[in-house]
Amino acid sequence: MRQGLRRALGGLMLSAFFTGAGWAQENGVWVQVEAQPTLSRATDRARAYASELENVNGYALGSGWYAVALGPYSSADAQTLLTQLRRNRTIPSDSYIVDGGQFRTQFWPIGVGAATTPQPLPGTAETPDVDVSTLASADEVSTPEQEVVVIAQPDETVREARQSEAELDRSEKELLQIALQWAGFYTAAIDGSFGRGTRGAMSDWQAANNFEPTGVLTTLQRRVLIDAYNAVLDGMDLQLVRDEATGIEMQIPTGVVAFAAYAPPFARFEATGDIDATVLLISQPGDQDRLFGLYEILQTLEVIPPEGPRERRNSSFTLEGIDGERHSFITASLENGEIKGYALIWPAGDSERRGRVLAEMQASFTRIDGVLDPGLATPGEEQAVDLVSGLAVRKPLLSRSGFYIDDRGTVLTTLEAVSGCGEVIIDGAHVADVVHTDADLGLAVLRSQDRIAPLDVAAFQTGVPRLQAAVAVAGYPYGGLLASPAVTFGTLADIRGLNGEEEVKRLEIMAQEGDAGGPVLDNGGAVLGMLMPKEARSGQVLPPEVSYSVDADEIMASLDAAGIGYRTTASVQATTPEMLTREAGDITVLVSCWE
Repeated sequence: MRQGLRRALGGLMLSAFFTGAGWAQENGVWVQVEAQPTLSRATDRARAYASELENVNGYALGSGWYAVALGPYSSADAQTLLTQLRRNRTIPSDSYIVDGGQFRTQFWPIGVGAATTPQPLPGTAETPDVDVSTLASADEVSTPEQEVVVIAQPDETVREARQSEAELDRSEKELLQIALQWAGFYTAAIDGSFGRGTRGAMSDWQAANNFEPTGVLTTLQRRVLIDAYNAVLDGMDLQLVRDEATGIEMQIPTGVVAFAAYAPPFARFEATGDIDATVLLISQPGDQDRLFGLYEILQTLEVIPPEGPRERRNSSFTLEGIDGERHSFITASLENGEIKGYALIWPAGDSERRGRVLAEMQASFTRIDGVLDPGLATPGEEQAVDLVSGLAVRKPLLSRSGFYIDDRGTVLTTLEAVSGCGEVIIDGAHVADVVHTDADLGLAVLRSQDRIAPLDVAAFQTGVPRLQAAVAVAGYPYGGLLASPAVTFGTLADIRGLNGEEEVKRLEIMAQEGDAGGPVLDNGGAVLGMLMPKEARSGQVLPPEVSYSVDADEIMASLDAAGIGYRTTASVQATTPEMLTREAGDITVLVSCWE
């Protein structure tokens, strides 16, 4: 983004940009009550004064500060008002009178031009000889309602409009083009150059808004255009927040979010009203490995939908997630051993306002000294294994087990693990396609979309096992809560089902729901079959210690029919439980079903 555009968006987004200032002494003087270093703070202070006082105006100063002033008044009236308001402590004691020579762009009132001639003192008739020093304070009297007469400002001629336009700087011209683009009249580059395309867009906008289509916007028309452009930000109350703990300064929509907690690496700002928005400031010490790790972890968060563009570079990343509930944007970068960034999570269907708020945040994001202390947060009851720094981790519809059957990383699992899934993930990282299913046996075969190199591959046992032989099931009994598979030991109760089914074996083993799809192993590590889901069979609910597995011969026949290769073994050599557990961990995978 061009530097001029960044200045326009970052510093003056909420103001009415194009009102003339630089008043001469003969046009009156002002009582300057405050000066603030940021536009947002000055706007807040002007709004507060305007709720109690009349003729409150705000102007940018040439020094980069923003003044709140009362006026204009004649010199005598200004001195009288200054004395009275100081005495009543309505304004600061260090307020003083200025001639307005430093006033530049007007930012308050928004969308309303300031008076150009000295105004009568509050509570007086429009005559200069009324002494307001005898007036009671605003707390002591009530002013009767008065009829307000609005006098339309005379508009400019084309020549005058060109003259006022010539006083605009490049950033102000770029903002006009941005506003015309937003209104749907401009499609060319944002360059601050008013060529044929810009003039045509201005003319079209004028015609659509009942102005004479001259192709040159007057001061009033420019203000109308900018006010319409900024109307979408009403209620956002964008404030420049300087957070010393995170070392970040940035515009934040304080009208819809408020600071909630530090939960390293985040400072969380959560919704305060009807708009379900969240802002995160990201700050932590680290290197490239930690930056890349953060990139991976963030994609597991529930507030970051899985669909959307993602980009990771050597020292930065950007994530965008979009679904029917929310539109999330998150970015971070590494500089001098510090990882800093931010996130905006916004409700879906409000793209225009979300885009404008995000543009403000992007343009104003500034690194300052400091980085969030990883030990700042204290443990609390909100801790949970499915939370990352207080934010819920995205969870699958269900998770089951599976195991590798060839060197390409082909996985055998239960059909239950892939039924009704929008996406199937192997080991939380590899998107997989279903390449074969067998409804009769209840199995499915998966193949990763990217290349996987398994540590080991299962081998199916071709021999007939002995009854009451020791067996083991490898799997993820609690879904993804465990980082590695668990092995549960039991015995082979029967080589048939309870009703004599030849295609299954009956096991006496305390297997869990998540173990379904995992390999059933003999005491040498060969695969006797695949554990089936524990479901009612023939209307009967099995006891917790009874499970079934699909017989290895039936599995191999199904794989042969589908043209899928596999390994076999006739070895019956036993191994130790420790070795069996290690070997089972190398072939077993977590299979997750996502929407």
